[in-house]
Order: sequence, then C-alpha cells, then structure tokens
Amino acid sequence: MLLTKDSTHFFQKLQHQILSFLYRNDLKKLLTLYGSKWNPHLFGQCYQEHFAPLKHKKLKILEIGIGGYDDPYSGGDSLRMWKQYFPNSMIYGIDIVDKSALAEDRIKIFQGSQEDEAFLKKVVAETGKFDIIIDDGSHRNDHVIKTFKILFPELNDGGIYVVEDTHTSYIPSYDNWSKFCSNDVAPHWAEYGGSLDLYDQRTMMNFFKRLVDCLSHQEFIHPGYTPNYFDKHIVGIHFYRNQVFIHKGDNTAQGNVVENNILRPEFLQEIGIKSMAYLKLEFPVIDDPTKL
Repeated sequence: MLLTKDSTHFFQKLQHQILSFLYRNDLKKLLTLYGSKWNPHLFGQCYQEHFAPLKHKKLKILEIGIGGYDDPYSGGDSLRMWKQYFPNSMIYGIDIVDKSALAEDRIKIFQGSQEDEAFLKKVVAETGKFDIIIDDGSHRNDHVIKTFKILFPELNDGGIYVVEDTHTSYIPSYDNWSKFCSNDVAPHWAEYGGSLDLYDQRTMMNFFKRLVDCLSHQEFIHPGYTPNYFDKHIVGIHFYRNQVFIHKGDNTAQGNVVENNILRPEFLQEIGIKSMAYLKLEFPVIDDPTKL
C-alpha cells in the first residue's frame, strides 16, 4: 500500500500527538519533540526542575517570541508545548510579527515589540499578572534588560522569570565586530549588542549578575540605603548555560548582622564603638538596577 502525501502528513501528525501525550510530564522529551529551543535536552532539564512543582496549577504563562520569523503562519511550537505540559494554564505569546493565526484554545497571541513599554502594559492590563514569563524574543541585550525591568513587577509572587539564549551577551556588538571581520558592513550578529568585556554592564549577563546582590541587600553596610524593587522582590536566581531563572517573592526580612543597613548595636559594641559615624567611612554609590 502506497501512502499519499496527505496520508503521510496525517500519520506524522498523529504520531506527534501520541508522543506529545506520552511525554506530557517530561519537558526534556517534550522540548526535543517540539524542536523549538536551542539544545532542548539541556534546556529541558532546567525547565523540568523549576516547572514540575507548578505543572497542575492554574497559571498565566507568557512567552516572548513565537518563532517562525516573518511568516505569520509559522512558529508557535513552544506555545503548544507549554499548553500540553501545563493542562490547567492559559498560555500567552508576544511577537513583533502578527502571529494571530496560531491562536487556539488556551493560547492567546499579541503583536508588538518587547521593548515597547506601552504595549507591554496594555497586554498586562488585558491578561492580569503572570506566573511565568519566558523571554525567547529578540535576544538583544538592551531589549532583554528593558523587558525585564518592565515585566518583572508584573509577575505574581512565587512566579518565575526565565531568560533564554543568554550567549548573545558574548557576541561582539557593532563596536567590536571589525576585530573579527574585514568587511565594511557589520555582520547581522552585531545587532545583539554583546561585548568582549566579561564585565560590560550593558550585557544581559552582567545585568543579571548585578541582581544577585539584591538577594542580600539587607547585609549591605550602607547607612541611608533605600532598597529598590528588585531588592525587595527577588528571592532566587539560577544561572545555567544560556538560561537564567529569576524567582519572585518577599525578600524584606531583616539581615543577620545589619539592621537598616547599619551594623546592629551588639556588633558595634563588640568592636568597641557606639556609632558607625565614629569610623568615618566613605560609602560608594550603589546603582539602582530598576531604572529604565
């Protein structure tokens, strides 16, 4: 019996649906099946670890970047994957291209730029706050940082913000491309805005590394310091190869040896002084990473 093109497509689709059902509890296998992520096995391990406890909750999940480039009918694999994995959740997608044709039950799509604050606020006004946000969008360093600053406050407590493909931090920007290429026109990868400098504060990796300090802001010895939003709401950051997971919650508990960013009286007494003013220390300026 010879199979026609239509019948072959039917059986391939049926096989995909069966495997999708069988793998519905295992993101390592689901990511491989849907083929929508870089290194699906590696990403899948991390997603499985962080998302498994949330699987059956009723969540609002946003993914930035739907895939398929400029084709309005292409992409959406990861949205369908999240729909399969989270059976009780609503899945939202954002893309700069109109991908509304890919919408279906429990998948709603918005068109707009991830760096457009007004657009993002409009989305949140319609959907309400999210429980999971995944940035798989432009991968431009400036976009990723700005989007996080806008959307992290729109994440519910207990929520998780994920940034994918953080390797673009290390792809040389327009300022550096000529060191690798003799052409007069910069290559397309320069648009990501990465840097050769591992400590360049303009890259997403250094931005998120800076946020690690927010976890312990109570321990800063810095009289007069005012905790910022990230200080008070980031409770965990996990770095993996090309992925960062940021957990949101209440991080306002008092410090161990510091109170209101001043050494507690018992520790001042231990070193034989009544006030930190006695030490005549100069304190460096601490930047505010929440500023747009």
